[in-house]
Amino acid sequence: MRSLLATFARLDEERGDVPGWVLITLMTAGLVLLIWGLAGPALEGVFQQAIDRVSGI
Repeated sequence: MRSLLATFARLDEERGDVPGWVLITLMTAGLVLLIWGLAGPALEGVFQQAIDRVSGI
């Protein structure tokens, strides 16, 4: 019984930093949206130009 309690105590100590990971995930998603918003029109133009060249229009 004592080893079971010790195991649960160790598991409780090693939970990790969940709020930190949530913050990192949200900040990464925010950066992706910001970069996509700024570079999206330019990338769309490059893509359209490449499609036009390939299709011969």
